[in-house]
This record gives sequence, structure tokens and C-alpha cells, in this order.
Amino acid sequence: MPEALRQGIEIWFDIGYLVTVWTLVALMFIHRRRVASRNRRVATCVLWAFVLLGLGDVGHVGFRVFAYLNGGLAQHTTLVGIGTFATAVTVTFFYMVMLDAWHIRFHKTFDWFAWMLLLMGIVRLGLMMPAVNQWTAVVSPMPWSIIRNIPLMIQGLGLVYLLFRDSARAKDKTFNLIAWMIAISFACYIPVILFAPTHELVGMLMIPKTCAYLAVEFIAYNALFRGKPRKKKARRT
Repeated sequence: MPEALRQGIEIWFDIGYLVTVWTLVALMFIHRRRVASRNRRVATCVLWAFVLLGLGDVGHVGFRVFAYLNGGLAQHTTLVGIGTFATAVTVTFFYMVMLDAWHIRFHKTFDWFAWMLLLMGIVRLGLMMPAVNQWTAVVSPMPWSIIRNIPLMIQGLGLVYLLFRDSARAKDKTFNLIAWMIAISFACYIPVILFAPTHELVGMLMIPKTCAYLAVEFIAYNALFRGKPRKKKARRT
């Protein structure tokens, strides 16, 4: 694929993604009064999870778009690196918050497995701090880029397991679909981690990965935020 075409696809996709993710976040805020009382806490978790994801991606994909339009990634490595680091941090917190959404949705206590998933998030944050990460490098350093992503994979796939297990027991179609979308996102992301540094076109799998995240947001919005507005209680005089 010609480089100019690949960059053009990425630029327009990234712009469309940012507009979509923040439009849905805004709609969640606007329609939060429509959330049924039983879903209020889990809806709040989902909302803040996507605020975190959107904030990180403003830096990640937003800075990449800026770089492409102003001379290319190589001329803005520091800016792109800051964005990559930002999204790495916020996606880690995204899975922590979604784990809390699981705990609330299915009325589960945090057992050793859930605490281990939270610990993986903390471990990942620690692994992202050393200079060996080379956040300003155009190509992520190997094998460190794999090492720092192992806790994220444990965190995310562990959440997928919990969602599949408990949504099946509760016959919860919404969170079963969310589990499928997160699983698809990791199926696309793992080859990128392993092969994108040496096979650039593999990086295009980030497009379906990102679409899977948007699908999670659409599913959650439709299921939780589109009910009838709650009526205000009349004040007694």
C-alpha cells in the first residue's frame, strides 16, 4: 500500500474516531438522567471509562494526525511519544474502571482474581516509567514494548473471562456483547504488539481494534442511557 494512501486512511479514520467517541461521551452526559436507577452506578463507571479512553486518544491519535499534517511522525517524535504514553496510561485505568463496572453489574465481591487484575494495572504503570520505554522513538523498542503490554493483556483478557462467565449466568446480553468486543480488540492488538515494529502494515489492525472499542461504547450507550427520562419528584409545600 502506498505510504500516502496509508497515512490518508489513518488521518481520516482517527478524526472520525475522535469525533465519534466524544460525541457518545457527550450524549452519555446529556442523557444520564435517563439511566434506570438500578443501572446508575454501572453507567457512571462506563461513562468515566470512556472519558479516560477519549482523553488518552486525544493525545495519541490526535497528535499523530497533527504530525502527519505537519511534516510526518519523524519530525514530531516527542509530541507523538507524549500521546502514546498518555493513551497507555489511560487505557490501563480504562480496564480498572471497567472491572469496577463488572463488580457492580453482577454484584460480585473482589476475590483474589479480581485483585490480581487490578494489580496488573499497577504493574503496567510501573513498567511504563523507565527510560528504556523510549516513548519518543518512532518504533517501540523490542522486547520492552512486549514486556510492558503483558500486564495489560492479563488485565483485559481477565476482564473478558469475568464478563463472559457472569453474563452467561445472568443471561446479560449487553455485557456479553461487550465481552465479545473487548476480545476482538485484543485479537487485533496482540499481532500489532508482536509484529508491527518489523511489519508496518500489521499496524492497520489498530483500525478494527479501535472499532471494537467504539462498539463497546455504542452497546453501553444504547443499553444504559436511552431509557425514558426520570421524572423529578414534586416538592411538598
